[in-house]
Amino acid sequence: MALRCGLIGSPGCGKTTLYNAMTAAGASSFDAAELHRATVEVPDPRVTELVRLYEPKKIVRASVEIADIPGLAAGDATANSRAPRLLSHIKEADVLIHVVRCFPSAGGKPNPIHDVELVDLELMAADSVTLERKRDRIVKRARTGDKEAAREMADCERVLSRLHEGLPARRQELTAREKESTSECNLMSRKPVLYVANVAAPDDMQGDTVALLRSWAEKERAETVAMCGRDEADISELPAGERAPFLAALGLTELSIERLIHAAYLELGLVDFFTAGDREVHVWTCRKGDKAPAAAGKIHTDMEGGFVRMEIIPYSDLIALGSEDAVAKAGKRRIEGRDYEVQDGDVVFVRFTPPRS
Repeated sequence: MALRCGLIGSPGCGKTTLYNAMTAAGASSFDAAELHRATVEVPDPRVTELVRLYEPKKIVRASVEIADIPGLAAGDATANSRAPRLLSHIKEADVLIHVVRCFPSAGGKPNPIHDVELVDLELMAADSVTLERKRDRIVKRARTGDKEAAREMADCERVLSRLHEGLPARRQELTAREKESTSECNLMSRKPVLYVANVAAPDDMQGDTVALLRSWAEKERAETVAMCGRDEADISELPAGERAPFLAALGLTELSIERLIHAAYLELGLVDFFTAGDREVHVWTCRKGDKAPAAAGKIHTDMEGGFVRMEIIPYSDLIALGSEDAVAKAGKRRIEGRDYEVQDGDVVFVRFTPPRS
């Protein structure tokens, strides 16, 4: 399944412009659409090298789904008639890309912290409603002596109290028990966030406004990417071979989609590994720290249940030595068991026992 990124932000932040820069979709900011959505392949030069080496019949790259969610204004998350659809789009996202206006507009000078807090308030207001509904569902059970219901209710009350104090769930340092008690609520203010400082000109990427947003993001250990959304949207419409000089004029070597995906992977703790052969080169994604059976399960569920071992070739060794045989002769091909944590760039071969029919 593709990594799902939800673009959020205050109206006028340039969110749809950024969406176009990432997807080259040419979406309009004025079409009154509830949502723009596109799936893009994850750029990865390692795939090109593996294809050159194996000449496979099929190539499957990792992909990312980008959803341009309508802008959040004050009261939208609870009072707006489209609130249920708006919130469902946010709940579907694995990571939120919060686009922040860092350029002057008709509304005046940029105020990034105000804009961030405005959106956070909307998410917290919606989360409060969700937690209150859960509390109301279990209050009778708790009062009749159901210890589990009483525990869940107390956990929800603590999270709710901190939301009312203006602290998003992702900054509350929830205990394992609080996370368990509120997991069914799918709290939006708990979702991982990375920030995009949308600027008007390349020089502004190093300006005070971006520095202010970056400092804010660092307090919650979040990534910040600065970009010229309008210029990159224009460049994204050019053929790939003609983009380099225009990106260089912005001081860049790659489009925003690449930088944002790298930031999203870092935010979520994701790594890519490969299966490769003359039939197919395939990119798979798992969480950093996943053990070999769990990673094998990404390829096929039978591989996780019947896991025996995983043979590993580090990508760098495979490219440097030029073939699997050369890697084996150099002693670089390893056999790992169930406790092995799959690393970014591993080329894997899974040995497993198929289930009995």
